[in-house]
Amino acid sequence: MSSDFLNLLERLVRAGVDFVIVGGFAGVVHGCTYVTQDVDICCDFSPANLISLQKAISDLHPVHQMTPERKKLKLTEKTCGQLKNLYLDTDIGQLDCLSFIDGVGDFHQVKLASKSVEVENMQIRVLSLDALIEAKKAMSRPRDKEAILQLEAIRRLKGSKRSR
Repeated sequence: MSSDFLNLLERLVRAGVDFVIVGGFAGVVHGCTYVTQDVDICCDFSPANLISLQKAISDLHPVHQMTPERKKLKLTEKTCGQLKNLYLDTDIGQLDCLSFIDGVGDFHQVKLASKSVEVENMQIRVLSLDALIEAKKAMSRPRDKEAILQLEAIRRLKGSKRSR
């Protein structure tokens, strides 16, 4: 697990950001072997939570990935209400913040479909294996096909261990 990714997650946890790990990094937590280039989280898009997120990473010079001039992240109570997703580049990696996950739902539904796991002495919420498979199927991207195969194999292995 990348120390940069762990640094990002530790910052979010320390700042009290309400989030769930989703996407490729969630697959890695469940045992997938593929490599991910960013941390994808689904989070509460309330102004208080987004401002906490901004404070947690402010010294990492976050900029919006999707703007041509790579605008600096400068959230206010007012601008937070206009956001559905945040795609950020930081000094130590990409952080994609999503308010909705296809195949699962909004943050409240994602949080219900997650579980708390310990990662490097931190308690972090991660999308459950079943919900992650559904999300990958709903996205229907070519790169998700291999992930789905691995995740389904992991689910079968975990199921056979429980039945013993």
